[in-house]
Amino acid sequence: MTATIASLVSSALLLTQQAAAADWTYRRWNGANYACKCHPGDPCWPSTLRWNSLNATVGGNLQVSIPPAASCYNTFQGLLGNISTYNAAQCADVQANYTSEQWQINLPTAELWTYSTNDTCRPTTNPTDSCTGGYFPTLYIKAKTIAHIQAGVLFAKNNNLRLIIRNTGHDFLGRSVGWGALVINTHGFKDISLTNSYSGACNYTGSAITVGAGVQAFEALKKLNSLSPPKIMVTGECATVGVAGGLVQGGGHGPLTNFYGFLADTALEFKVITADGVLRTANATTNPDLFWALRGGGPSAFGVIVQATYKTFNDYSSSGTTFALGPANVNNNETLWWDAIAKFHSYSNRFVDNGLYAYYEVMPGQTFRVHPIVGVNKTAAQLEAVLQPLFDDWTAMGLTFDKTTTTYSTFYELYNALFESEVAGNSALTGGWAFGKTDVANNNAGIIDAFKNVQKNGALLVGHMWNGGHGLPQSQWADSAVNPRFRNVSDKLITILPLSGNAPIAEKEAAQRVLTDIIDGGLRAAGPNGAAYVNEADPFQPNWQTAFWGTNYPKLLQLRQKWDPSGVFYSVSTPGTEKWEQIEYGTRLCKKL
Repeated sequence: MTATIASLVSSALLLTQQAAAADWTYRRWNGANYACKCHPGDPCWPSTLRWNSLNATVGGNLQVSIPPAASCYNTFQGLLGNISTYNAAQCADVQANYTSEQWQINLPTAELWTYSTNDTCRPTTNPTDSCTGGYFPTLYIKAKTIAHIQAGVLFAKNNNLRLIIRNTGHDFLGRSVGWGALVINTHGFKDISLTNSYSGACNYTGSAITVGAGVQAFEALKKLNSLSPPKIMVTGECATVGVAGGLVQGGGHGPLTNFYGFLADTALEFKVITADGVLRTANATTNPDLFWALRGGGPSAFGVIVQATYKTFNDYSSSGTTFALGPANVNNNETLWWDAIAKFHSYSNRFVDNGLYAYYEVMPGQTFRVHPIVGVNKTAAQLEAVLQPLFDDWTAMGLTFDKTTTTYSTFYELYNALFESEVAGNSALTGGWAFGKTDVANNNAGIIDAFKNVQKNGALLVGHMWNGGHGLPQSQWADSAVNPRFRNVSDKLITILPLSGNAPIAEKEAAQRVLTDIIDGGLRAAGPNGAAYVNEADPFQPNWQTAFWGTNYPKLLQLRQKWDPSGVFYSVSTPGTEKWEQIEYGTRLCKKL
């Protein structure tokens, strides 16, 4: 199917020939009036002539977006018309690799977690089943040059199209997909360069790495590890995430956050295309307000980062511990199991104050996994000394448990050995909250009650213990747009409520209310000094502006109005999007009048 996409673009575009009659489509929905972006079938949708001109400008790299599993169906029923898609060999590839993160990442418009696609074209063994586009985008530019990205941004701006910037699709909240949208795929920008002596702005002269928009964490870390002596950088705990796009624009937390802050805190410079199509430099002295906003101020909110430069650091021998508690460890006693988790969580302040990072999961069936707790630049003995009070308490409670502690020659070696790959293709609503250190100190029992409430309502918990201000000098805390509250947290949670993307609308709305009001509502109540991380939280929570950015939000709103006054860029619940909604059951992107 891939080999035929280029030939399909021309024929599919012929189905959409329209004369541009207006800049907006006006709709009424649920008693309110809206001005909407231009979507296929609207009078303002660009003519075939315009699309063909864009295709020529981007070197023939404009193509129709087709869902990953369409090759398992006879026909893909898209917004631009029907396309014959069945291909037995490609369908077998889909069936074998649909849950692979990297396989999905390498596709042009796939979303790794599928709830936000509406799940209307999943892998099937019956080719006669229905495959529709759901909330997948309509067209995409597989950008090969910066000029291609600029052309796409300007085309979307001038034709009032919904625009999506997509690198890896490593996205829980649906920001990489959108009904009727044009996508610019930046995953092909893989250049990496290193220096031992940075000479740019920020009064920094140490080592640095410069990465293209498509570089993933494992690629950057592998390159840094090849140096002698090896270096490291702040990345997410997932090795497949990109390091120059949504990660840094959301802040970017990971196993090294206790030492160096967020990825955003280590940024030295960006090359960024703003909403007017201009390629700009953003650093501490050139466009410093834009530089500040790009460092944690929201994904796809201020521009398209095409290149990013970050500080790098010496790598050190590091140790990691893993352990778990299941029914057998607590004699199938659920009360004891929760008491054990409560004891573990009561030590979260101690863990982060000693520079530890912990990744853990609370799952149904009395399944509690800690995989791993990381001690950077610590021996096994030093790591276990921090953990020993917990283990002593568990032993006194009558628990039996096994733990494994291993020392690695470098953090890079530990990272590859202990952080597990994630699974793509699942469908769920995502929420989350972070607890302040004072919340843990004063209300740990209330926090555990909130954990129980999460599980009672059918959701899963994934925890990340870190503190964004532990190792970063306080004088640098305000240099990025990261919520100031993250400088005083010790545990950030993701809540996961499984739900099929093609569930009935009423079921989806009910599940969203449960997530927002009950599951995450309980966490917020237990942690009033906490915050929410914009890339891993409920975008529909009340007061999301304060939850995501705290006291930084008014400045971010002002900067959004400066750098993107007409709303060329959009991702849900980012600065300046208060009046924007996806109406008509999650399809049209519109501004409330």
